[in-house]
Amino acid sequence: MDHIEAPWRSMYIDKAVADEKAGKNICILCEKAESTPENDRENLVLYHGKYNYVLMNLYPYTGGHLMVAPIRHVNRLWLLSDDERNEHIDLLSKSLKILDDAYHPAGFNTGINFGRPAGAGIDQHMHNHIVPRWIGDSNFMTVIGDARVMNEALMSVYDKLLPYFQKL
Repeated sequence: MDHIEAPWRSMYIDKAVADEKAGKNICILCEKAESTPENDRENLVLYHGKYNYVLMNLYPYTGGHLMVAPIRHVNRLWLLSDDERNEHIDLLSKSLKILDDAYHPAGFNTGINFGRPAGAGIDQHMHNHIVPRWIGDSNFMTVIGDARVMNEALMSVYDKLLPYFQKL
């Protein structure tokens, strides 16, 4: 079996572990949930719902990598209220449609992260990843070179997606 490594993620996970060991119970998703229109761009927040919000991933796997997260600090999907869960799934669906309209990817990966063993760098605040995928979007740079090649700058992606989310 071949194994693919993503060593660039270790700096993010190592920081979360170090913060936890130091007694810093700072939740980045709770901080981002408090973003205001004045600082949404710097926080990469694209949309605020009543119970959930949509933001870009600071360390994307591909261009357009988004996350949908509940505003409330909760670590399991089944702990969301019906209203929170319904809005979460609705925003997931709308985000997929927006990415499809804006970027026309060949497919998507989506997944809900909760729990460090599941690979969640933010393990106490569940969140749903949306990763647009294209044929041939994995290459040697990430696997061998410990580098990720993005075809569009992070803030350029934000500026491209924001008008779509403003229409929601």
